[in-house]
Amino acid sequence: MVEVGGISSDRLKSFIERIERLEEEKAAIAADVKEVYSEAKSTGFDAKIIRQVVSLRKMEGAERREQEELLGLYKRALDME
Repeated sequence: MVEVGGISSDRLKSFIERIERLEEEKAAIAADVKEVYSEAKSTGFDAKIIRQVVSLRKMEGAERREQEELLGLYKRALDME
């Protein structure tokens, strides 16, 4: 193990390589997700709306209801309903 300025080169290299592998995996997954949205769009679904639904499904029920209530309130305030 080599140390430079109190830093273990091997340990640092290990972290860097792990991060690089994860970044590659993340890019591959992002490409897969993009492909699924494209596939949904080609069958007639609106990808933008699907993204919103996915985002809403990540939220807890109370948080989602609060956001939907605020959206409704803002829309009413702007006479959009």
